[in-house]
Formats: sequence, C-alpha cells, structure tokens
Amino acid sequence: MLKVLNVVGARPNFIKVAPIVEAVGRRPREFQAVLVHTGQHYDARMSDAFFSDLNLPEPDVYLGVGSGTHAQQTAAVMMAFEPVVLRERPDWVVVVGDVNSTLACALVCAKLQIKVAHVEAGLRSRDRTMPEEINRLLTDQIADLLLTPSPDADENLLAEGIPPARIRFVGNVMIDSLYAHLERAAQSRVREELGVKGIDYAVVTLHRPSNVDDAETLARILDALGEVSGRLPVIFPVHPRTRRNLQEFGLLEKIEGRGSRVRLVEPLGYLDFLRLYSGARLVLSDSGGIQEETTALNIPCLTLRENTERPITVTMGTNRIVGTDKGRIISEAFAALDVARVSTPPLWDGQAADRILNALLDG
Repeated sequence: MLKVLNVVGARPNFIKVAPIVEAVGRRPREFQAVLVHTGQHYDARMSDAFFSDLNLPEPDVYLGVGSGTHAQQTAAVMMAFEPVVLRERPDWVVVVGDVNSTLACALVCAKLQIKVAHVEAGLRSRDRTMPEEINRLLTDQIADLLLTPSPDADENLLAEGIPPARIRFVGNVMIDSLYAHLERAAQSRVREELGVKGIDYAVVTLHRPSNVDDAETLARILDALGEVSGRLPVIFPVHPRTRRNLQEFGLLEKIEGRGSRVRLVEPLGYLDFLRLYSGARLVLSDSGGIQEETTALNIPCLTLRENTERPITVTMGTNRIVGTDKGRIISEAFAALDVARVSTPPLWDGQAADRILNALLDG
C-alpha cells in the first residue's frame, strides 16, 4: 500500500485534488491518503465552501500560513510543511498546479528525498513576469514524476531536457471534477437568483495582479465590460482582492453606474459558479482553469491576458487570448458569440485521477 500525501493551498488546487481523493477512496487496498491544506487561501468564501461543494474531507493537516509576499508565503509553507513530511513519511507527495504552495512543498520534499508527483506539469506561458510561471518551471525541475494534462505539456518538458521516463500524459484532472459535479450543480438556483435563467448572459472573473492592481488596466477592462453589457447582461463574481481595488481606485461607481448591466456579486462556491458559467453565452476571465472548463463545455471564452500556459484551449477549443485593450475585448467578445469548437482535447474524459494513481503505482 502506498501512502500518498495530497497538498492543496488555493481554490484551483481543491478542484484538481478532489478527484484524486475520491479515486483513492475507491482503491483502499492500494492507497492510504493524507490531505494537507496549507491555508494559502484562508477566506471561508475562497476555501471552506469549495471543500463542501467538492465533497472533500476535512484536511488531516491545516498549516494556516495565510497571506504575505511571495517569498514570505513560500517560506512559511516550507517551514510548516517540513515537520509534517518528517512525521508522515509518505511514499509520494502530490502537488498540483502552480501556486506558491506547489513549489514550496516540492522543495521540501526534494531536500528530504521524498518522491514528488506534479499534477498539471509542463504548462508554459513563456512569461516569467507571472509568479505562476516561475513556480511551474522550478517544480517541474525537481519533481520525480510529471503528470501532464495535454500533449503540448509533454513537448515543453522534453524541450527543457526532462527525461521521458519522468513524464506521464494522464489528461486533465480538472475536467474530472467538472463532469463529476455537473449534475449536482444543476440543483443550484443561482441563475434564478441572479435573474439570468433562460436568457443570454456573460460571466467575468478577474483576480490576477497584472489586471486588478493597476488602475488604468482595470478601468480599461471595466469600460469594455460596460460595452459588452449593452448586448447581454454581465455577471461578475468579485474576488476579494479585486473588490478592494475597485473601491480604492474609485471604480465601483463607474461599473455600477446608470445604464450598466454589469452586476457585481460575492464570490461563489464551486457548484454555484459551475451552474452559473455553464449556462453563459460568453465567459471573460484571466483564470487558467476557466480556459479549460469552457473548452470542455463548448463555451466561448476570452482570456484577458497576453499569453496562456494552456494553448490547447486555443488550438482545439473556444478560447481567444485578447489582452486588456478595450477595443479588442469588445470586438472579440462580439465575434466570439458565433465561434464553434473544433474538438475536445485528448484524455479530457473524466478518468485522469485513476491514471494518476496508476502512474504512482508504476513509479
């Protein structure tokens, strides 16, 4: 039996780890699981609700590191996580995605010579100003097993000199969560509560510092959203960081002004948000995961960034990379309403978690 320690730190991690935890539960003779929550996302709206919605058990260990600079947060996770690894002595530590907790826990294990598997390995934006890109690059250099979601990720790793024996193409585990929870999400009444049931509407999310920490950039995006809302209402679940900056920059009145059909709402849990965006005519976001989920659901998506670490969503999906220019966002939004998907990426079939566990057994 393998002892597997799964690490989560932020909301995207929860969505990716939930199918792995569920798969472990179906294979108790092969695996023993320990769930560690670093506390990188500590707001209840950003954390606790997702555990409930995803049927994740309460974490076995909660580190409670909280916020801080990238260096402070990474160091805090390392110091808190090391005693856990020494106590548990797992056969594998599974880290997911590209947040600070991912790199911090991988570093601890590399120093202690505990095997690390990186789920969602090999994704590259080619933009090293993104903290997530640094986390991806370094985690993939030190992880023992690189579990990739798409063929382009394999190509990236091979080009960086990673031995093929460390790479395993398993598919996209986030799509496992998506398919597993569509039926439960259908019970949510969020569309009715927001008044968009049965009509065309758009959904927007913003959280990246490059978009929400700069007043001019944020204002441009809001101007574009205002124009888009003239054609269809826009629902905007507002990340706490984004709301704070909207207030600080004096932009709340602008977005809520007369004639605007951009509606600001509080952050939503996983099931409510899934129910909301799965019925949208258009999604605008700077998130990585939403690019994948909208591709799987055949929903046009505009990525409000200059690059993506998930190019397969562009070449095989409905995603368009549009940046933050007002005119481009508006023109691409209207054009995207008529887009058609080409095909679904390979192994985005809801079975990635079992392939991940099989890879751990083989490793």
